[in-house]
Amino acid sequence: MTAADGATARLAERLLGMRANREVIPPDPNHSVRWHQHSYPSPVARWNYHPEYEIHLIRKGTGKFIVGDHIGTFEAGHVSLVGPGLPHDWVSDLEPGEVLDNRDAVIQFEGTWVENAASLVPELAEVKPLLEQSARGIEFLGTSARDAATAIEAMGASTGLERLQHLFALFRVLTSAPEENRRYLAEEWFRPQLDGRAAAVVDIVLEYVFSNHAGSVKMSEAASMVGMQEASFSKYFKRATGQNFSDLVRKLRLAHARRLLERTDKPISDICYEVGFTNLSNFNRHFLNDAGETPRHYRQRIQT
Repeated sequence: MTAADGATARLAERLLGMRANREVIPPDPNHSVRWHQHSYPSPVARWNYHPEYEIHLIRKGTGKFIVGDHIGTFEAGHVSLVGPGLPHDWVSDLEPGEVLDNRDAVIQFEGTWVENAASLVPELAEVKPLLEQSARGIEFLGTSARDAATAIEAMGASTGLERLQHLFALFRVLTSAPEENRRYLAEEWFRPQLDGRAAAVVDIVLEYVFSNHAGSVKMSEAASMVGMQEASFSKYFKRATGQNFSDLVRKLRLAHARRLLERTDKPISDICYEVGFTNLSNFNRHFLNDAGETPRHYRQRIQT
């Protein structure tokens, strides 16, 4: 067993022994919305869901994220909006023992607050379409992401009316973001079946897959970690996440491949094997089905 396997096994023992309910967001009596920051790893940085809206900024590091049934990669400056009940997790690439201090800045608020506020401040009705779209999760790109990050940080450094001013500025940035600066994440039909144990099981499996996706990832090993037979695990995982285990692994490998195509000049054949595919034609076929273009065309379009 490798060190990574041992760490994952210990995580499995810890999580399966606890009651993993949805994340409970404590109210902030001094502010209309909650702003907080946390490091990684952290007890709150895990596969979770909650009834509040969440605006999320990654300040440092790189890694992989999952929102609903969407898997992607992130780097510092990543900004996203996640709607109520939509499960999500951001997993950083870490060296053994590494901790990223205050990796995340997070804003959370209830939908009823926006509705009640809009009844007194009609201009807030402009936010409603954005919140409806957040049911799928939205990643913001380009200048929209940079402007949003500035507003998020300004909120954390202020209080009172000044903080509210920065919140409205953030809403303005997000609602006015052009379509080319938005990436919608989960499929519209995505409906997971989550409970406390399901959240713990998925968290364990994500840790295993994200740590080993470029090498050997076996459903039998994932099932063993959570104490299930392979057939039962397959059905359970599909109900809990809305996707098959093999789809999760494939999406993660393709997300890693896209990052390498964007950021490096490595030959496509090398990227194929580096992300865990064992056959170049198979890699090309899956990439085409997922991205709608070949890896070569994708690189040419992104890097021009």
